Amino acid sequence: MRHLTRRIGFYLVALWASATLNFLIPRLAPGDPARALLARMHGRISPAALHALEVQYGISHEPLYSQYWQYLNNLAHADLGTSFTNAEPVTNVIARDLPWTLALVGVALIISFVLGTILGVAVAWWRGSRLDTVLMPAFTFISAIPYFWFALALVFILGHTLNWFPSNGGYDIYSYAPGWDLGFFLSAAQYAILPAFTIVIGSIAGWMLGMRNTMITTLSEDYVLMAEAKGLSQWRIMITYAARNAILPNITSFALALGFVVSGSLLTEIVFNYPGIGYALVQGVQNKDYPLIQGLFLIITVAVLVANFLADLAYVVLDPRVRSERG
Repeated sequence: MRHLTRRIGFYLVALWASATLNFLIPRLAPGDPARALLARMHGRISPAALHALEVQYGISHEPLYSQYWQYLNNLAHADLGTSFTNAEPVTNVIARDLPWTLALVGVALIISFVLGTILGVAVAWWRGSRLDTVLMPAFTFISAIPYFWFALALVFILGHTLNWFPSNGGYDIYSYAPGWDLGFFLSAAQYAILPAFTIVIGSIAGWMLGMRNTMITTLSEDYVLMAEAKGLSQWRIMITYAARNAILPNITSFALALGFVVSGSLLTEIVFNYPGIGYALVQGVQNKDYPLIQGLFLIITVAVLVANFLADLAYVVLDPRVRSERG
């Protein structure tokens, strides 16, 4: 319990530090959001109208400490400002785009992690077999291809040439509107197949290689040799004794990757013109949309911290040594 309390305190301090940096960096960086907003209006605006826009978008010229306290107060009320790009609250932009990213990148990440871990266990247990000599070089070769070119090749072959899958957008905009109906979900699933496939194939080799290497090291440990000496079944040794301990480093990597799911797969969403947080972030940078960039970075930071905390909990559950040391 004390360990859990300490970890929660650490993550709360990290959250405060992240929010403070998120406040300071845009304000200390070169450039002026008011001038960027004026540039978007092509300069044809009166000073009174510009002041009204600054009030609307939350642009302040008060001292930095005053802006900081106002910023913390807005965060406490879930107010992330107003987006210059969409002229709507940043929370609305995040609420609209985040489900697309979670559905695509999150599901693809889980599939690649599960398949890569299972294949890593298999090729390590039967190392030197045909399974090992075929799968490892094949997936390593695919992962070595630059992701951008790999995605473009799949778009050209499977999307444009063979016309098996849609290659642009998140759903059929001419037939459906976002809503809770079966037709929209089926359309969204169809449009997500190709980008999800590129993420899974492009990342599965990393999970498989990491699990294979850790698994081979674990198989030489004394407790695994003792389990073999006791005459336990091969499946029980492989899963309960070897794989359960070998998966711990992969759990940490998976937690970090899960945290960055919120940021989206920038290349995926750009290549496939897929709606999501990553695509919104690119638009925010291109339009110098400071409130949107700031809000997205904060959401990404919170997601990474939550994912690390879940990884800590997973370690406690999976590794008895951690419970005995920290309990």
